[in-house]
Amino acid sequence: MTPKLRVGVLFGGQSGEHEVSLVSARAVLDGLDRTKYDVVPIGITKHGHWIAAADAHARLIAAADPAKLPGGIGTPIADTAPTPDMTGQQTATPFEMVTADSHASVLGALDVIFPVLHGPRGEDGTVQGLLELAGVPYVGCGVMASAVGMDKAMMKAAFAGAGLPLLPWLLIRRAEWEREPAYVLDWIESRLTYPVFVKPANLGSSVGISKAIDRATLEHGLTEAAGYDRRIVVEQGIPAREIEVSVLGNDAPEASVPGEVIPSGEWYDYEAKYLSGASQILIPAPISLELAAQVRTLAVQAFKAIDGAGLARVDFLLHRDIGELYLNEVNTMPGFTPVSMYARMWEASGLSYPELLDRLIMLALERFTGQRST
Repeated sequence: MTPKLRVGVLFGGQSGEHEVSLVSARAVLDGLDRTKYDVVPIGITKHGHWIAAADAHARLIAAADPAKLPGGIGTPIADTAPTPDMTGQQTATPFEMVTADSHASVLGALDVIFPVLHGPRGEDGTVQGLLELAGVPYVGCGVMASAVGMDKAMMKAAFAGAGLPLLPWLLIRRAEWEREPAYVLDWIESRLTYPVFVKPANLGSSVGISKAIDRATLEHGLTEAAGYDRRIVVEQGIPAREIEVSVLGNDAPEASVPGEVIPSGEWYDYEAKYLSGASQILIPAPISLELAAQVRTLAVQAFKAIDGAGLARVDFLLHRDIGELYLNEVNTMPGFTPVSMYARMWEASGLSYPELLDRLIMLALERFTGQRST
């Protein structure tokens, strides 16, 4: 009998997307075939402590902000009662608290890691670097692609270098905004027209993003985004349809059928993505075959532009009036929540959720073997 792979599912983290990660991890933990894998839940608290334990997910759920938790959490991994004390202090509990100097010893006992982490200190190359140092295969993009995919400004620079279609955008530094706010507002207004979207450069799940329709809302949006990051991206807004596509693979990536998101609100913000449950998902997207082929081709090109591996969701904006297609962003660890698009688009393409998890794990092992053979 073939021995089962020991798979560590890594979730939580210290970013503003901690709660989203918990929901994504719940789906992955439920979806992994226990006849093929021994699954080891590994939670990272908001204080940066690691917990390798059967009830790690339940413990982090107990400490999470209920207002930020999307629906569909599911039942706890184990019947063990969660310990709500997540202050970051190590207390006498029956669970293993993994401190910063012992990550490698825990990771080294695993065959592969599935890092279901979103946002900074998880999706941005930092954890990927740790896993590289530990010599453990892991699902998803490597250090560079993760870092570029997390940073909206660097991502756009990579897309521009590959000749991919982008909307006009500007980069603002928090120090500039705090030092000369009037000048920054004037500078943005001289180059872009309202509406514009204001985004922290390094964050996901629409956290910290706002739509500005005039100078007052632009000022508010810049201040809010500056609370999340020292670099802020301001993008030209258009009347747009939101088209997304999933990419899967390493050196020969493939794209799924595209889907379309019709947000419950004015645009696809955190509320519309995770909390309201009222956004509509259309798979396949109601677009022409020619446009669908263009979306898939550009998605693979964008994936290659950042040297992606494993998986990514690629998001586009389709101008409602003139029909022009613009690349918005690549998400190197898209959500695996019950309402997230990545898995649903692959399911519509003929790949079930358990099969998708199998493919991602095999791609992780394939990439690891290829790196070690060079």
